[in-house]
Amino acid sequence: MGQLQLAEKRYTVAEYLEMEEKGEIRHEYYDGEIFAMAGTTMNHNDIVDNVRTLLKGFFRPKGCRIFAENVKVEAIENFYYPYPDVMVTCDVRDINGTYIVRHPSILVEVLSKSSATYDRDFKLRRYQKIPSLQYYLLVSQYECYAELYTRTDQQGVWTYQSFDTPEAVIPFDLLGFMMPVAAIYEGIVFVEEEGIA
Repeated sequence: MGQLQLAEKRYTVAEYLEMEEKGEIRHEYYDGEIFAMAGTTMNHNDIVDNVRTLLKGFFRPKGCRIFAENVKVEAIENFYYPYPDVMVTCDVRDINGTYIVRHPSILVEVLSKSSATYDRDFKLRRYQKIPSLQYYLLVSQYECYAELYTRTDQQGVWTYQSFDTPEAVIPFDLLGFMMPVAAIYEGIVFVEEEGIA
């Protein structure tokens, strides 16, 4: 999802959280700066809904919570608070939370042409610093293509896999879950980019 930077004013985390609680527009926070979140395409919205539904069906009965687009994650404490497209948390400290997930297991971003580099590079490097995170899934909205980063037992080492056919199944082995690529793209007709997304 794209961002639009606001005025040069710098905000404390407390100011930012108060503004988010009262406002109707979502903003990401990074090192004192806030960025308004841009709109999305219909395909983006449908893919987010498909992914959330798949994750919810498996993880909610296990006592986890699954959020889409409107709940922020604390990627770096007091420094970086983005809104992932979808996230799963099974940590008891998040289950009773209100506004911020601090211990996610899975983060998902649906890529747009304007956000792909940001999500693959900037967000990837910061999300990998979240101790609880086990998977980061990137999903294209323009073609059948998903990328999965998986944490390994080695400090700072993540594996990378890509999936580019509807028959492929994405393995979340550490959590005992499999996600069929065809289900991610159910009902999706690929179109060229129109405007920003």
